Amino acid sequence: QVQLVESGGGLVQSGGSLRLSCAASGHNLSDYAVAWFRQPPGKERQFVATISWTGSRTHYTNSVKGRFNISRDNARNTVDLQMDSLKPEDTAVYYCAADRIFLTTTYNYWGQGIQVTVSS
Repeated sequence: QVQLVESGGGLVQSGGSLRLSCAASGHNLSDYAVAWFRQPPGKERQFVATISWTGSRTHYTNSVKGRFNISRDNARNTVDLQMDSLKPEDTAVYYCAADRIFLTTTYNYWGQGIQVTVSS
């Protein structure tokens, strides 16, 4: 069983930056691919980015390419999402998720989510 906890969210102005962190406990995160999802107000949850077990492969949704960067530190059991040039449309609850399969469509483990608000 993997427990995931997100941190680093908050309120930022448009054009600003935030760094989200997903910390795992209960199991080595290096056995899992990890993804970030987000759920904007009134909308369905959507995929943001994912990273493979060693960090050698990443994949992003088009709307965040060039602005967001996903990285991992398996020694610290964490996966980070660096978000730059933030836009109001990035406002959402952000979730990290983990699964043994990279680029899966379903994830077995989820964090509780953290709010990111970008003001215009």
